[in-house]
Amino acid sequence: MDLGINGRKAIVCASTQGLGFACAQALANEGCEVWINGRNAARLASAAEQIRRATNGVVHTVQADINTEPGREALLSACATPDILVNNNAGPPPGQLGDWDHAAWMSALESNLIAGVMMIRGVLPGMRARRFGRIVNITSATVKTPRGALGLSTAACAGLTAVSKALARDAVVDNVTINNLLPERFDTARQEFMARRLMAEHGISREQARQQLADALPARRLGRPEEFGAACAFLCAAHSGFMTGQNLQLDGGAYTGLI
Repeated sequence: MDLGINGRKAIVCASTQGLGFACAQALANEGCEVWINGRNAARLASAAEQIRRATNGVVHTVQADINTEPGREALLSACATPDILVNNNAGPPPGQLGDWDHAAWMSALESNLIAGVMMIRGVLPGMRARRFGRIVNITSATVKTPRGALGLSTAACAGLTAVSKALARDAVVDNVTINNLLPERFDTARQEFMARRLMAEHGISREQARQQLADALPARRLGRPEEFGAACAFLCAAHSGFMTGQNLQLDGGAYTGLI
């Protein structure tokens, strides 16, 4: 299926690895000109080269921290007229309420709410004026199924979801959509972190820890990043203009709710 986005310009945040990388590669594979960013220059260059080799696509790099205003400005300046924005950022660490002081809450909100909102603020007027835009926020399955240990992530991502829903209702008249992807246990560095945590807590092997994570899903496996990237590309398609303000679960069947 031709998604109709060949030649479109796409910013993909925090895209040197994991789900951000998968989205950048999927968009490049559809013919988009892609801008990726990260804080580590060597990792950024390596990610760009991997995408170029896999897709023959045009990939630009911006070394920047999107948790900061200068970092966001650098990324927005590098791609001044984007058609697509994929908001992504590293999630805060798990813990308990007593672990999270004021600084921890502010850090989580800065990275998983404010950074995304400010990126949307930077691209939305131009997208509306050009009458095409696709904004996809990578949030979390915990937006719909909160868990105490992931309270920082849940609160920040839920805030981004609420703001995006409000903006989506106004922007869709200009063919600009804003949707959210809600991942659950994809095979990325985040799940390696969670596996190591289980290993330390329960004295089990890496294989046992990874299987425990996978067995929590009805699919009995971790998601593949390329599956996530394909879903992101679909939401960015020219054909997806009637779908906005939605939360798409990619969770191996884990969500038990009806809607």
